[in-house]
Amino acid sequence: MMKTAYDIVIRPIITEQSMEDLDIKKYVFEVAKDANKVEIKKAIEEIFDVTVIKVTTINVNGKSKRQGAYPAGKTASWKKAVVKLSADSKNIELFEGMA
Repeated sequence: MMKTAYDIVIRPIITEQSMEDLDIKKYVFEVAKDANKVEIKKAIEEIFDVTVIKVTTINVNGKSKRQGAYPAGKTASWKKAVVKLSADSKNIELFEGMA
């Protein structure tokens, strides 16, 4: 089965750190764990109608969590993608007004 762009890009990551890079057109997204850089690039370009020049990915490990004695659990592991847009590409509106 072919994955759609919306299966690959899960949500934008809105943090102080990710907001700092908006002026240099870097955006941060949570993406599907099995997605590769080419798929992520195509998905972002399709959804937001922008030109992506670079994608870096990071696998984020889940943290240990506990409530009470046990069982100690873990939060889910996930994959983060930092997407750099070309200079002439329009901004992604989702992030407007946040910074």
